[in-house]
Amino acid sequence: MCIGQRAELFLVVSFCLIQKRTLRKELEEEMMEAITEAAVDSSEEVSEERDDLGTFESDDSGTFQQVVNLLDIIDSESAKTDTTGAGLDMRKTLASVIITEKATTEPSLVINTLIRCLQVSEISTRRKVNIYNILQEIIQQEGELEEQCVQRLVAIASKEMREIPEMEGYMKAEVASDTLVALSRNHFSLVMYELQHHLKPLNLTDEFVIITLAKLANGNVFEFMPYMGITLATIFTMLRLANEAKIRQAICGAMETFCETVQFYLKHLEESVYPVMTEEQFALKVFPMYRYFVTVWLRHRNPEVKLGVIRSLKPMLGLLLPNDDLREQVYDYIPLLLAEYQGGLEALFITQVLRQILEVSVITNTPVPQMQLHTIFTELHVQVCNKAPAQHQYSSQNLLEMVHCFVALARSYPKELMKFFFSQMETNKEAVRVGTLNLIRAIVSADEPRMSIRAIYLAIRVVKNTISDTRSKVRMAILRIIGQLALSGYQERIKGWGLKYVSVQLTLSTYKLTNRRDNFYLRDLEERMVHKVTMDTVKIITSSVSGMTNEFWVRLLCYIMETDYMEALTPICISLTNLAEHQLHGQDVDVSMAGKSRQVDLPAPQKLLARLLVLMSSPYKGEGRGIAMLNLLRTLSQSIAPSMANMWELEIPLLVRYLEEHTEFTWDQKAWEDKLIQFLRNSLKKTRGSSWSLRLSKELNNQIASFDSPSLEKGFLYRALGFTLATGLEASKVEVLLLELLYKTDYSNDFDSEGVILCFGLCARGQVKTVLNVLHDFEETIQESEQSWQMSAWRKDHPWRRETVKSALMVMYSCVASYCHPQLLLNLVDSPITAKIIHHYVSSCQDICLKMAFMKSVVQVTKAINNIKDLEDFHFAQKTTLTSIIVAVIEAEPTDNLVSPVRALAMEALSHLSKLKPFYSTEENSELMDISIHSVISLQLPGEDNESIKTLYANALSSLERLMESLLQRQLDPRGLQEMVQLLEKWILSEKEWEREKAMNLHLYLMRIYVHSTAVCIPLKMGQFGTMVGLIAPCTCDAHQGTRMASMNVLSSLLDLHASQTCSLWGSSKEKELEKCKGDIQSTDVEKIFCASSRIAKMVCTEFNCDEVVSLIQKLCENTGAMDLQHDKASVTWIGSFLQMRAKELEDKVAEILSAILVHLPVVDHPEVRRLLIEGILLLAHHHQETILTSLLRQPLPMESHLAEVWLAVSENVPFARTMLHSLMGRLQSRLSPRVSATSKADIWRLAAVDPLMTLCTIHLLIQKLDENDKLPDFLPDLTYTLLLQLGSSHRPETAVPVLKMWKLVHTAPLPEEMNLQRVTIKSMQLLFKRVKSQHLARALDEQAVWDLLQDGGTFLEGVSLLARLCMQHVEGHRQRLAELVLRGMDSEVLSCRISSTAVCVEFMSDPVLYQEKLLKPAVLLLEKGADQEEDEALRVLSLRALGNMALGAPKKVKQYRKVLLEKCLGALREPVSTSVTAEGMEALTKILAELREGDVGSSFDAMSEQCRIFFDNESELLRLKAFILFGKLARVVGMSKKHFFKGEVKKAWIPLMLHSQDPCFNAAQACMATMFQCVHFWGWKSLQHPSGPSDTTTDDKMIVFQTTMCSILTQKKPAVLYSFLLETMAYVKNNLSRIRIAACNLAGIIMKQMSTHYLKKLDFPALRNSLQELQLDPDPGVRRAALETLEVLDSCSQHGLLASPQGMS
Repeated sequence: MCIGQRAELFLVVSFCLIQKRTLRKELEEEMMEAITEAAVDSSEEVSEERDDLGTFESDDSGTFQQVVNLLDIIDSESAKTDTTGAGLDMRKTLASVIITEKATTEPSLVINTLIRCLQVSEISTRRKVNIYNILQEIIQQEGELEEQCVQRLVAIASKEMREIPEMEGYMKAEVASDTLVALSRNHFSLVMYELQHHLKPLNLTDEFVIITLAKLANGNVFEFMPYMGITLATIFTMLRLANEAKIRQAICGAMETFCETVQFYLKHLEESVYPVMTEEQFALKVFPMYRYFVTVWLRHRNPEVKLGVIRSLKPMLGLLLPNDDLREQVYDYIPLLLAEYQGGLEALFITQVLRQILEVSVITNTPVPQMQLHTIFTELHVQVCNKAPAQHQYSSQNLLEMVHCFVALARSYPKELMKFFFSQMETNKEAVRVGTLNLIRAIVSADEPRMSIRAIYLAIRVVKNTISDTRSKVRMAILRIIGQLALSGYQERIKGWGLKYVSVQLTLSTYKLTNRRDNFYLRDLEERMVHKVTMDTVKIITSSVSGMTNEFWVRLLCYIMETDYMEALTPICISLTNLAEHQLHGQDVDVSMAGKSRQVDLPAPQKLLARLLVLMSSPYKGEGRGIAMLNLLRTLSQSIAPSMANMWELEIPLLVRYLEEHTEFTWDQKAWEDKLIQFLRNSLKKTRGSSWSLRLSKELNNQIASFDSPSLEKGFLYRALGFTLATGLEASKVEVLLLELLYKTDYSNDFDSEGVILCFGLCARGQVKTVLNVLHDFEETIQESEQSWQMSAWRKDHPWRRETVKSALMVMYSCVASYCHPQLLLNLVDSPITAKIIHHYVSSCQDICLKMAFMKSVVQVTKAINNIKDLEDFHFAQKTTLTSIIVAVIEAEPTDNLVSPVRALAMEALSHLSKLKPFYSTEENSELMDISIHSVISLQLPGEDNESIKTLYANALSSLERLMESLLQRQLDPRGLQEMVQLLEKWILSEKEWEREKAMNLHLYLMRIYVHSTAVCIPLKMGQFGTMVGLIAPCTCDAHQGTRMASMNVLSSLLDLHASQTCSLWGSSKEKELEKCKGDIQSTDVEKIFCASSRIAKMVCTEFNCDEVVSLIQKLCENTGAMDLQHDKASVTWIGSFLQMRAKELEDKVAEILSAILVHLPVVDHPEVRRLLIEGILLLAHHHQETILTSLLRQPLPMESHLAEVWLAVSENVPFARTMLHSLMGRLQSRLSPRVSATSKADIWRLAAVDPLMTLCTIHLLIQKLDENDKLPDFLPDLTYTLLLQLGSSHRPETAVPVLKMWKLVHTAPLPEEMNLQRVTIKSMQLLFKRVKSQHLARALDEQAVWDLLQDGGTFLEGVSLLARLCMQHVEGHRQRLAELVLRGMDSEVLSCRISSTAVCVEFMSDPVLYQEKLLKPAVLLLEKGADQEEDEALRVLSLRALGNMALGAPKKVKQYRKVLLEKCLGALREPVSTSVTAEGMEALTKILAELREGDVGSSFDAMSEQCRIFFDNESELLRLKAFILFGKLARVVGMSKKHFFKGEVKKAWIPLMLHSQDPCFNAAQACMATMFQCVHFWGWKSLQHPSGPSDTTTDDKMIVFQTTMCSILTQKKPAVLYSFLLETMAYVKNNLSRIRIAACNLAGIIMKQMSTHYLKKLDFPALRNSLQELQLDPDPGVRRAALETLEVLDSCSQHGLLASPQGMS
């Protein structure tokens, strides 16, 4: 292991010791555990090891085991490192360090332990390597060791080293060798003895013995020297025996080391204390080996052996070449070395050996034998000229070594070498010639004093022989030789042929480069290299060669004027400057040549100046030609223009300094051109009054064709030409030049066209009329017309397009206006300048280029006008025409893509036009804004990879901003601001991200302009601030970060504006908080963004008054749904924040806010947004309940989905829902209550008229959505009763449907059938009764069809009574409250309310509840009023029924109230207004009489009896029924005092009773029969009280029997009564009821059959017969049949009466 490796290892160890102390502790613990386990569990293995190692003392066993365990750790970690591929493992290193540290205290013990470990059988190679490495560290650390240990270790290592080296064994041998070397530092003799013991003559030793000896020699130079001689001699005896490649390589490597060691020893000989060997002695011992290596081993096939031999030769030659005798012998073996070039060996190593030999031969002046020269020349020259094999890695170094060899040969044999070169140049191979020329150049450039002039002379002869070769590489090689000759001081040698060759090559290369072809790139590249070398040579020659010929000067000067190859100008100018300075100072002037120079045709001064000026416009091209040309101008100033010389002496250094202070990356092109133009102008001033400037103009004009388009030079040329022409004194000649320029310009080339335009503009500064005349003449010449465009024949090579020329002409006119003098411009701008521009535009096809030219022209013209200071009275007459054209162009541009800069230029033109009088009107301003905004903002953002579109896009945006700013300046007030915002609003709310961002940025730009303008002093209109904030606020949560930040900045500007106008308390703390929110807005976390926006809303809401809050919320609601969900969430977030902070203050604005929310709530699709809006409504409702409730109930669409959603939200808050339910119930009750006056704003809203259907729908929804388990005990009685009253009112005929009118406001279709008051009310009541949770009640309601009854107006009251009855039966705990409500309703002014309440009271009167709750008296009083009123029949009926029901509910109280009861019931009988009233009165009397006695009735009894009989024959079945029942009740009530009276009443009622017992109404017939039998006892005939007859007989038969019996009795007892009964009966034959007519006929027949003869005689038979015969015409056959039967009886009785009468016969 070398010192560097050990140092690195110890650094690692140190680091481990510092950083891994815990690791060491763990390792030691692990080691101790291993020791214990080994002692207990591995005794057999230890015993086996001990058998191998020998006996151990007991004290050493622990150390041994510890070392063994550490070695095990090292081995295991090494294995891990190998498998994982990791670097040095820390555990392995630490284990090694522990062993090494252990050796510091017990070195012998540790070393012996390690030696014994090495001696263990079957030990792995890895373990041995690790042990040797540790031993090397210990040896290096400890130094001298015990001799016994060293001897044992040397023996073991020597044995390991000499074993047959396999793959792993080689590694083991190497570390064993290194261990021996480490031991040799302190125990050299022992190690050397061991090695010498195995180094025996004529006996081939082991490979590593030789390697180790070399290492020992290298590490112990002076100690090894005594053994060097014997070692070398012994190794020499082994050379013949070494046949294998490895041993030969080892010997070669050892010899290399031995020779280097000897050389080191010889250099430090004075330091040696051993016996001294001389250099000659060493050389003599080495030379045999050198000879054997070169002659035998160098021919070995193995390249590694060859390489080893060659490498060993160099140090061997270091010992041999100083010896004169041996040197000559070394020369003999040079051919063998040269022969190796033909093999595959790396040529560099051979060449190094040859260079060493040749350089020593020069130094010692003992050249190699001449007979070997040709071989040496040939082999080395081949190496130079031929391409090196690909496998050779050091070809460039080898070439350099070859050059040194040839330099050495040139010193020794110059003539022979040049002769050889000459022979080689005769071959036509380029590589050979180039190689030879390069060698000549190297020889020329060699700074060798021994190089003879003769060699240089010969070399030049060789070069001259090849100057006719035209191949590029040969030419470059010759040029380099010429340059090198000049540099090396042989200037005289190149005059003539050399300078001529250089000038020829300069011209030739320039020509080839300027006329190169596209398909010969490689050839062009070579020619470019030739040109570069030529220029380098020219530079060398002009700076070093004296006595330059005039011919060379002329060639260079003409080169500048004529060449198109600009890269050569810099060195040529430098060279010319140098030459000119030499000539001017007379340093190198040859008198004979001076005469010739005066005859040279030099270029004209104007031509040279024009050329140099144009070229200087690009000063850093061609390696900085600007400075070179400026210096040349300065040098030639007297020759070009003596009048300018002094000025140039001052100004040219300033220009040079500017260029020196900058680079091609830092300079400003325009600034530099301005300096050159100023330089030109100053120069022309010096020639004022002469034709110098005109001639310069001609030269500049002639230069135009010399430069390509586009180029900086040509651009500057046009500019310089314009300035020069402007100073021309002769207008006619200027016109000629301008016309020539117009004719020869290719207008299809944009660069040339723009250059000519600029030239004309610059010329107009001093020649405006001349320029306009030229343009007019040009237009006339080209024969412009509206129908044709004819061009002259001289321009056939460049066919012009009509639009191209027109574009150029338009821009020329505008450029003239731009550069024209202001006072002249005002007279010319309308006409001809602008008029010509418009004419050329409208008379063309108006393609993109023409549009751009037009816009550019307008911009230039308007800019020129605006730049004039005094424009108060100037009105631009063409403004309207230009505006209409520009607007049409903008509108024609596509809105989806950007293809040209037309719209940007158009808007820029409009912005400039807007500043000129006459100014645009407000409407025109708005229209221009709208058109421009739409044209730009609708454009999609360009892609990242399209830089050109991005540039167009940025320019369009910038132009739009400037235009908007210009237009806004004309209306800088709140109205103008509002109009601007309205124009931007649809883009701010666009669904497209890029449109929103652009619109917001534009809004921000304009807001900042407004805020910083004087308009800030004008207050905003009411609500304007809130509207603008409402538009911007949601954008603070936009999905695009740019839009969010722009909206934040707009909001800040609005707040600043508001603060400045209202003097608000917006302070620095809020500004800081706002800035913090801006930072949060930039986040990508959506939740964080919304949180920041909410904070902003809460922060700024204090700046709003109530009107602004309303406008803000209206705008937020208006824009909800216009964009995406995120925008809507932001809107409702702001609404919620504002309502949360300001709800209490908005009492007067609640309706407006609610209206705004409700109007836009239906269009909101997302549930969360709807929820937040509804929460805002609820928040308002908590503070302004009545206002919200009324507003909600006044909505035109009953229970639309959005309203239902609001009420659903209400229902979720149970306490609030109860409150709202109570208010809704109050709204229904207020319709049934007297109108009261409002005492507060809340009362106004509470008492406002609302739609009952809306109220009922809301109640239904709330009941439906409230918790089902909530029975609503506090609402049940009131709500039930209220709904019942509402239902009753809806059935009234006078009640209209108010919702129908509201519905028609928004719908054409009729109101849905299920959406009516009755159905909604009943549904609400059904939901309400479901909450009672009574199955019996639910079943009863369904079975008795209560809801159907209630829904039908005809059965409504019946349904009310039935519902009240069921509630009395099944709903407990609410009777008292219901009773109170009923009484209140009965006292209402609303008829329907009284009717419904009375209907309920009917059932309450039949129950003890009123009596029990002490409510009977007020109930009776109210019923009394109801019975007396004549307004409504139903109310009287119900009142009478309720009074009658007192007998059921409070029978004990009937007697107390009998007077009232009897009076009201009799009143119904006395004044029979309607059947129902009369019937109800009789039924009530029936019920009352059941609880009274005869005495209680009093005088009313007679009236009741009389009134009752009246209704026996009434057409109403109901009245007949009720009358029969009442009469029967009277029969039961009558006492002794009224018995006689009632008996008379019975007699009067008897015939109706008998006849109506067969009443067509079954119930009436039954009741009549029952009453009749109850009254029989008043006749006093017991036989009639129980009618006789079989049980199976019918009722009619029984009645006939009864009538027959009764008539027979009457005949016997009261015949007169019977007679009266007959007469009364015959009156019924004309009754309206057929059944009564039949009964009357039958009864008349029975009476006549039983009547006595006496009374028969009294009968008017004809009258009776007529009556009966009339019945034969009755439509009822039964009547006809009964009449016929009675007629027969009459006839029978008539005959019987005639027979019985004495007059009957007459």
